Amino acid sequence: MPRLEELSVKIFADGADLDAMVALAQLPYIAGFTTNPTLMRKAGVRDYRAFAREVLRAIPDRPISFEVFSDDFDEMERQAHEIASWGENVYVKIPISDTKAASASDLIRGVAKGGVKLNITGILTLEQVREASDALADGPASCVSVFAGRIADTGRDPVPMMASAVQLLRRHPGQQLIWASPREVLNIFQADAIGCDIITVTHDLLARLPLVGRDLAEYSLETVRMFHRDAGQAGYNL
Repeated sequence: MPRLEELSVKIFADGADLDAMVALAQLPYIAGFTTNPTLMRKAGVRDYRAFAREVLRAIPDRPISFEVFSDDFDEMERQAHEIASWGENVYVKIPISDTKAASASDLIRGVAKGGVKLNITGILTLEQVREASDALADGPASCVSVFAGRIADTGRDPVPMMASAVQLLRRHPGQQLIWASPREVLNIFQADAIGCDIITVTHDLLARLPLVGRDLAEYSLETVRMFHRDAGQAGYNL
């Protein structure tokens, strides 16, 4: 098993807890950050702009993605340009469609041509990967986020599709593939093995990284001791 420092895939921390983000920024293997309105709401963020500016003041040297949240394409475009103005390290997340399934391709193409670095999100099919890649073709550096974890939630193995997505994006060297919504630490190594550029990892999964490479017999004993300790603390009696 390769060690974390030997991996080619870049690990981006995915979350909206400012203190946790600042702490994670001290770790050499955290190459960037992503967030979204759902994570921000769960973290109790009330002022979107103020939160983003705090994050960018604290972490000025690594890519950070913030997402538009309108469902109107004209308003999405306005939000995209405002978000991009917040910093050189900002990537603007735009969903692959609106909530009525209308394609965002024209919006993506126009914003990308305007020089905005984009991260296209909410993707679950290869056709959507191709659509996003084509729309981004004339723009600056960009990311295409495929929600591999959600694909796995449907009972499908995401690895073959992610491997195909890697090949699709090779047409455009400035486009990076993101393995989004991982469900386990193993996904980091799977993403690396197929040549994926980036994997976004939630703070709870990042907390499990010290387990990488653990001796399994030792880990087994620790598990048995946990069961015994918890049974005793619960006062169970038969």
